[in-house]
Amino acid sequence: MFAIDLDVLRNLLVTYGLRVVAAALVLLLGLWVARRLSRLLGAMMERYGVDVTLTKFLGNVIYYALLAAVLVAAAGQLGIDTTSFLAVLGAAGLAVGLALKDSLANFSAGVMLILFRPFRVGDVVTAAGETGVVMEISIFNTILNTGDNQRKIIPNGNILNDTITNINAYPTRRIDLVFSIGYQDNLQEAQQLVRQVLAAEQRVLRDPEPTVAVGELAASSVDLLVRPWVKSADYWDVRFALLERVKAAFDQAGISIPFPQQDVHLYRCTSEDKQRAN
Repeated sequence: MFAIDLDVLRNLLVTYGLRVVAAALVLLLGLWVARRLSRLLGAMMERYGVDVTLTKFLGNVIYYALLAAVLVAAAGQLGIDTTSFLAVLGAAGLAVGLALKDSLANFSAGVMLILFRPFRVGDVVTAAGETGVVMEISIFNTILNTGDNQRKIIPNGNILNDTITNINAYPTRRIDLVFSIGYQDNLQEAQQLVRQVLAAEQRVLRDPEPTVAVGELAASSVDLLVRPWVKSADYWDVRFALLERVKAAFDQAGISIPFPQQDVHLYRCTSEDKQRAN
């Protein structure tokens, strides 16, 4: 049996008991402060109009970062050497960062997209080679619904590193059409027919005025550039309607829409020509 010195035991209990109490107080107080600070910062971000997704994510990041600091402080109160612990934690963080570098790149790109808002949910965009309606902008990826009802999940890093086209960022759009007529057709009549079709279409805006001009004297045709302005929501419906109506008007007026042609010239070679060629 080992003799136990009561004074030594009392001193140990007092010393380590006080450390445990101090660590518990630091832990409880730190948890309360971390929770309050994360909520306060979240409320401030919401007040300044920061996106809800980013607000929640940054709130969680701040909370867990403060929680890690509180745990280190509590461990220090217990007499644990936190220097080596911090070194191990830093090395682990570096290893995790290297392993998740692509995910971290997508995360930082998601933060940039949410902060600077090149597009919003509901916009029609072309991003990373895909075109569709933006359904969701999350921290790591963006979800598009394409015109043929496919769901595209695109990493935010790919979007931020490529050209972003926000198709309906503005309330109006210009339709660019090219109508080709034959060289033998009446140019003024064709232009007048196009203007009549544009005037009959109520969805074509009068300001700015539609453009109807000769764009090119091509190899097989005279190309007319037709550029009306419409509301962004009417773009495709008006485009389809104008193509159909101009074709019908040209057919009724006898104006041709030529296809590419080549003239082939044949020459008869005499025996003397063959001898010269040889």
